[in-house]
Amino acid sequence: MPEPGPSPLQSSLPTAAAHFGLHVLGRAAAPTETAGAAALTAAAAAATGDGTAPVTASTPAPGTAPLTAPAALVGTVPAVGAAPAAVVAPVVVAAPAPPAGAAVTAPPVPGAGFVLPGPTGLGTVALSLARRAAAPEPPETPEPAAPVVGRPIPGLYFHPVPEPDPVRVDEVSRRIKAWALDEVQLYPEDWEGEFDGFSVGRYMVACHPDAPTVEHLMVATRLMVAENAVDDCYCEDHGGSPIGLGGRLLLAHTALDPLHTTTEYQPLWAESLHADAPRRAYRSAMEYFVAQSTPSQADRFRHDMARLHMGYLAEAAWAETDHMPEVWEYLAMRQFNNFRPCPTITDTVGGYELPADLHAQPAMQRVLALAGNATTIVNDLYSYTKELDSPGTHLNLPVVIADREGVSDREGYLKAVEVHNDLMRDFEAEAAALAEACPVPTVQRFLRGVAVWVDGNHYWHQTNTYRYSLPDFW
Repeated sequence: MPEPGPSPLQSSLPTAAAHFGLHVLGRAAAPTETAGAAALTAAAAAATGDGTAPVTASTPAPGTAPLTAPAALVGTVPAVGAAPAAVVAPVVVAAPAPPAGAAVTAPPVPGAGFVLPGPTGLGTVALSLARRAAAPEPPETPEPAAPVVGRPIPGLYFHPVPEPDPVRVDEVSRRIKAWALDEVQLYPEDWEGEFDGFSVGRYMVACHPDAPTVEHLMVATRLMVAENAVDDCYCEDHGGSPIGLGGRLLLAHTALDPLHTTTEYQPLWAESLHADAPRRAYRSAMEYFVAQSTPSQADRFRHDMARLHMGYLAEAAWAETDHMPEVWEYLAMRQFNNFRPCPTITDTVGGYELPADLHAQPAMQRVLALAGNATTIVNDLYSYTKELDSPGTHLNLPVVIADREGVSDREGYLKAVEVHNDLMRDFEAEAAALAEACPVPTVQRFLRGVAVWVDGNHYWHQTNTYRYSLPDFW
């Protein structure tokens, strides 16, 4: 059976985007160019006021819906906040290859149907979710860190990733702990071991290898820690409760989406943002994010956080009424209560912007939804034994399948693995189709960043043996 192959090369710009730019310029210089290509040549020769050269969109493949993009944004990937330039040249930064002999997939479960790898054929090379040609030799770097051990789930479809840069991991880990302790007073002293065990520095460096600076990585890291604090303190492990959750989440959300009220009441609201650790974390993390992002990126993130909070509320409502959802109902809740806010900021962390109208395209929204759903089921599977040890019934996909479909715990778990694999196949197929239909450099890079985030998320779950262990089902 073909293997899924390694994670995509984790570069700052996909090779496909660079090829597309060369293709555009080549056509513009061809003697048989059309009138439209001639206009493109003139536009590429003289930079526009915002430093971009307009190009015409390619014709979509038969049977695909046309995707439109602002012409001035096609063909370049300007960094957010970068000064205008006549030509924005693509730069490919190669990452170390995966360790020799690294597994590319977990062994299949006996008796369970294994899944095919990601899509192949026309259009998939541009996205390169599974296989890539050899990358340029990277510059000399320190010796790579030894691979972190961790048992992958047998039969789970995933791509291994290179070990994250140890220098960046150490620096992000140092900075995030200083932020948590000194800036927002996030946790008491006796939670320090749990904070360290979360290994958020390794998590974020694995998910965002193309971040241009450590500060770009810190934008994602602060938000991840703040979101986890809200989940723990409001919903779950550290005093969380479904009772009154809606009010707590609403007030916390105003740290992301500010209250606009009268002069009399504005100071009282501002003071409330320091009332507890989750609100302090949200307020501070969002301030850093807004300083690094564009207004449309910040608004996009607020929207996805509102989705997340709605998912929290649905799960809390079921807990209050002891409702065991149907499998499809649980999956609907998990489409909102999931990791989506994390990959949706991949362009901000990468130092560029996917334009708002391209992000809003239904095809892009489907890709992001599938990515969020697949990565969240990964969390359900790796945290299964941890959640079984918590008080009461903790909903996760294996538990819901076993209860609603009347099967054993083992069968419910293995069926959840199949659901994850189906979601991953759909994510990769939809992303490849979008890459073919819309060969815009920012789209290509964003899709690539989301795919790398998906793989980095699995890497962190697999290797975080402090938090997770697997059930004895094989």
